This record gives sequence, C-alpha cells and structure tokens, in this order.
Amino acid sequence: MEVLEKVEEGVSASSWAEIMRDCFKRNGVKLVTYVPDRVLTPLIQAIEADPYFQAFSTAREEEAVGIVCGAWMAGTKGVVLMQTSGFATLPNVLASLPCTYQIPVLMVISERGTLGEFNRGQALVCKTMRPILASMGMEGHTLASTRELDFIVDRTIKQVFGTLDSAALIISPLLSSGKF
Repeated sequence: MEVLEKVEEGVSASSWAEIMRDCFKRNGVKLVTYVPDRVLTPLIQAIEADPYFQAFSTAREEEAVGIVCGAWMAGTKGVVLMQTSGFATLPNVLASLPCTYQIPVLMVISERGTLGEFNRGQALVCKTMRPILASMGMEGHTLASTRELDFIVDRTIKQVFGTLDSAALIISPLLSSGKF
C-alpha cells in the first residue's frame, strides 16, 4: 500500500520526532524514559542529542512508569516511550500508581498491530490498547499526520499536567511511515 511507503509531501521521516521533541521542551518535560523501539528511534535520537533532556533506557515499561511517577513527586515532568506490546504489560501498574494517586504519566506509544502488521501477537495486543486506556479513564490520541501533530501533542501535555490525568499519544504507522 503506497500510503505506508510515503511520508507526507515535503516532510522528512524524522520531522515528526523533531516536532514532538520541541513540544516536550516547550512544555517543560525534561525526563524521558523509554524501552528501545525501532519506530521511536528518531524521537529517541532527537531527545538524546539535546542536552535539555535527561533520557535513558529502561529494562521494562513498568520501570519507566515508576521512574516518571517518582520524578513527578520530585517536581520533574516526564514521559514514557514504548511500543504497543509494551503497553500491554502496564494495566496493573497504571491502575495501582498513576490512576490511584493522580500522578500524571504521559505515554508515547508506537502502534504495532495494524496497517500491514505481519505479527499476529502484535495485532491481538493492539486491539486491547484503546479499551484499556478508556477503562482507566485515560485519553489516547492517535497521531497520524504532521499537520495536527504540534497542536495535539502540545494540548495533551498541557491537559496531562493540568488535570493530573495520564494520557497516551499513539504514533500511527501513517505518521511513522509504516516501518516496524
């Protein structure tokens, strides 16, 4: 399918990552924890190249969420980067910590399991992500185009830290050019 091969006219493959990095910076998000992921590599590289951020890899998504929660209690805004399958490991920790104690956790999730996915396990896990978010009262915004990217990321960050409710920004293959 051509749409998966082609990035928007005049937009480089890493532009979405630069827009997100700049939004984080503009909104005072300094801590970035992540589990390495191929789709998120441009964002991870953009953040690690910027001395404004403190970024590091964690072994598991639960660890990344715990670190971001602790950072919030110490006065630092953070974000967790992960893949869809990693999100599937989080319902217990999300319900037990950020949801219960109103600790804002912003998650950026690269979406696997849709639009040409070859791995049945990823496809099954993808079907559970949005219902889990909804059942915990968390918003999940799918990012599919650079046209609205700055607005959605900026407003989601403001809402997460303003209301103390966690949320997810889901990177669609339409935005990441479909590379798994």
